[in-house]
Amino acid sequence: MPDPDRRPLPLLGHSGGSRDAMTCRYRCGNACEHPVANPTDNPYFGDVVSAAMTRRGVMRAGALVLGLGSAAAAAASPASAAPGVAPVSGAVPAGDQAAQGWTAEEAADQAARGGAGGSAKPGELSFKPIPPNTLDTFIVPNGYDSAVVIRWGDPIIPGAPEFDPDRQTAQRQVRQFGYNNDFLGVIPLGRDRALLVANHEYTTEELMFPGFTTLEAMTVGQIEVAMAAHGMSVVELERVGGTGQWRQARGGRLRYNRRLTMLSTPFRLDGPVAGSALVRTAADPRGLFPIGTLNNCAGGVTPWGTVLSGEENFNQYFVGGDEAPADLKPRLARYGITTTTRYPSESRRWERAQERFDLAKHPNEANRFGWIVEVDPLAPDEPPRKHTAMGRLKHEGANVIVAKDGRVAAYMGDDERFEYLYKFVSDKKYRPGDRRHNLTLLESGTLYVAQLTGDSPAAEIDGSGKLPADGAFDGAGKWIKLVAGNKSFVPGMTAVEVLTYTRMAGDAVGATKMDRPEDVEPSLRTGKIYAALTNNTNRGVSTNAGPDEANPRRANRHGQVLEIVEDRGDHTGESFTWSLPIVCGDPADPNTYFAGYDKTAVSPISCPDNVAFDSAGNLWISTDGNALGSNDGLFATPIEGPERGHLRQFLTVPPGAETCGPFITSDDRSVFVAVQHPGEVTGATMDKPASTWPDGDYAKPSVVVTWRLDGGPIGS
Repeated sequence: MPDPDRRPLPLLGHSGGSRDAMTCRYRCGNACEHPVANPTDNPYFGDVVSAAMTRRGVMRAGALVLGLGSAAAAAASPASAAPGVAPVSGAVPAGDQAAQGWTAEEAADQAARGGAGGSAKPGELSFKPIPPNTLDTFIVPNGYDSAVVIRWGDPIIPGAPEFDPDRQTAQRQVRQFGYNNDFLGVIPLGRDRALLVANHEYTTEELMFPGFTTLEAMTVGQIEVAMAAHGMSVVELERVGGTGQWRQARGGRLRYNRRLTMLSTPFRLDGPVAGSALVRTAADPRGLFPIGTLNNCAGGVTPWGTVLSGEENFNQYFVGGDEAPADLKPRLARYGITTTTRYPSESRRWERAQERFDLAKHPNEANRFGWIVEVDPLAPDEPPRKHTAMGRLKHEGANVIVAKDGRVAAYMGDDERFEYLYKFVSDKKYRPGDRRHNLTLLESGTLYVAQLTGDSPAAEIDGSGKLPADGAFDGAGKWIKLVAGNKSFVPGMTAVEVLTYTRMAGDAVGATKMDRPEDVEPSLRTGKIYAALTNNTNRGVSTNAGPDEANPRRANRHGQVLEIVEDRGDHTGESFTWSLPIVCGDPADPNTYFAGYDKTAVSPISCPDNVAFDSAGNLWISTDGNALGSNDGLFATPIEGPERGHLRQFLTVPPGAETCGPFITSDDRSVFVAVQHPGEVTGATMDKPASTWPDGDYAKPSVVVTWRLDGGPIGS
């Protein structure tokens, strides 16, 4: 049972938001304590318009929700795909299917389903919602079970040692599962085997090292452990007994298992910025091979079976911005890098282990982070790539859909207050079955940024969240072209500059400032795009941009979900309509909205973060930083039909944690989630934890899978 003497979870973060101060410190480098990084006065909407739980679920401390498929990997069938949306699959290549012992019929079935196989049929959500709580465990609905798949420190490379925090070294950590797992993608290898690909966004040193005191007192060896705990992991999984449960694969070669770390893993830049003067360094004078990937947050699975990962809050790892070249300082500052002092308060002091993090000596090193990374989990010996054609920002992630003309469109959010939404459209067309060709699709194309307008009078957007007279927050929008190939459409900026300093390009063309655009994902059933706008406590505060129709609340603590419908269903086009189907918060608050559904039947939700879809097209939403005083969780709602807006809470994670992922298998039998930073509460340490999940000793970030006990589809 929960320890009654354990310190309670704070309801408010240090900045008046919902995150705990420890999370703010380590995850985003105390971004809320710094001036807003976007100082522009771009017009915002107002201006534009005017001119009972089961005992098993509660008590199993090792349980967490895990699921194999996001919509980016689960293909819509031809019958259900939206007009103009090409049904695609994350199917494993034919050669690898044969290697796993598949028959031709099984391979064809898997390709049609886009995942691990099965015969799930679309169904309505029917689970009994979980009530809000602050329990130190992982809770799932009646009729479900869950289990930890993998946790921080678990060995994944053959021969890796068992985890021992008192003996941890970088050499051990590079062979073990990393820390603070975020995005999850699952690539099928056969009916009962798959590859889990996980981001490791950041480290929380108080919760990693016994006897920790301060960052300044860390040894170089401990810094190297932290660097090795960042990055990504690829881990082979196996199904348990034909159920919806999955675990680490046992025995065999495990030839795909892999760690990508900040310590020493080489990556390759491609696209227009590769080799340019802006990414050359003393260690890499050709500007082609950065080391490591940093602060990876969300991501997506491509139709050709690779994983995209977004590099986000990279700014906090650099020092020496005060001695960077004068002409570079405004560009560094626009990305949140401190240029007025050598050591910002949030500095991790990584320059003590590797000099490249000192911008006074290596001013271009920061430009080698902030990209979309593509990892091919089936090619463990190939360096992952950073796609410069997709722009450099604080990427939450990227999700791909095949357009009606065969090109692919990738949707992306820049996760910071008042930042922008983006779309990338490839030059080349997707070729089903031609994986070698498809691996080049994100190397060249056109990058756009979104500008939105509302359709209600400015006076009706009063900042409270009250609906305007027409009964909806909605309007129109356009995708503003920034760059196509090597041609810039931003006056005064070259194509290389647009792609390296994409935020400044968005500033220049008047993009719309949004409330922390995080995960942006298209539904493969309808072609509509959904963006999680997590929150923005600075909206309308002091001199910051005020409320508008897409961001309708001042000091927005709870966030909203944005729905985008491309005109004529054309994902390569330049115009769209939009609406807010969900304005988050307590349903009892009159200034919340759930697509017009009866709010007495709706679960409270705060701070939407990641989104995914099941095969029936239901929208699943994970949260980060619940500002309603309870633990974060995973929610689901239909987005079509009479049940649209009937949102229910499916699971909760332990105190201090956020719910990441989720990933729902294409057969709908499993849902994977990442429990990130459990027990991350001010004052907690590894020696005095605020959470003991999942093993009863100290908190460990972990991946969890949840499944129905009767073998049926998740949620239905």
